[in-house]
Amino acid sequence: MAGLITVVLAACSSTTSNVDPTAGWSAERLYSQARTEMAGANWSEARENLEALEARYPFGVYAQQALIDQAWVNWKDEEPEQAKAAIDRFMQQYPNHPGTDYMLYLKGLITFTPPSAMLSDLTQQDPSERDPKGLRESYEAFNELLRRYPDSRYAPDARKRVAWLVNTIAANEVHVATYYYKRGAYVAAANRAQSVITDFEGAPIVEKALYLMMLSYDQLELPDLRDDAKRVLDHNFPDSKYYKQGLDDPVSYWNPINWF
Repeated sequence: MAGLITVVLAACSSTTSNVDPTAGWSAERLYSQARTEMAGANWSEARENLEALEARYPFGVYAQQALIDQAWVNWKDEEPEQAKAAIDRFMQQYPNHPGTDYMLYLKGLITFTPPSAMLSDLTQQDPSERDPKGLRESYEAFNELLRRYPDSRYAPDARKRVAWLVNTIAANEVHVATYYYKRGAYVAAANRAQSVITDFEGAPIVEKALYLMMLSYDQLELPDLRDDAKRVLDHNFPDSKYYKQGLDDPVSYWNPINWF
């Protein structure tokens, strides 16, 4: 008899633990609870309520807002892939939603400064090992925002970030070209530097790209191309600093994330 009671109690305990405390809640109540959890930075609990809301009430304004908030919660909880998935789902389901500009802005923020970029000075990672994919995704999202919603409240900040991203992506390309040059891959270095000059006209790092092209062509014993690169460098950057300091830039400890 005692054994039977134990089994029954265990079954009751198991059944109780599987009960969803939000079962039967309305969409309004689920969303209200999610907002309460978000205000307390309880990201996991907020996510559970938002996901339950989306699953149980897939139509209506609460479902739309739940997707927007899921993206934000996942971003704050350092779950970028889940955040991007929520944004992509939102964009597919509600392409003309008034909150689309915000979602594009958030998509740009998610990959704006990946952890690998912030830690690269500490890890001494070779530039060629850095993956600029996230920065390019950020650039594309902000650009789409500016193209589709130039008067959005998020547009001014997006423009500042795009300017930084252009310079950063161009600098990344020059870092890779420098990496190639120092290892004797002069053709690859010259080609990479040329792509920076072509694709990122006006970026400050173009000065270094021209200097690097000049050095690469000199190593390849191509005097005509070397002299052409030098002529353009001298015309656009008289007394270029790279003639004195060479390819190694001074160590910089600035953090671009403090700009925004």
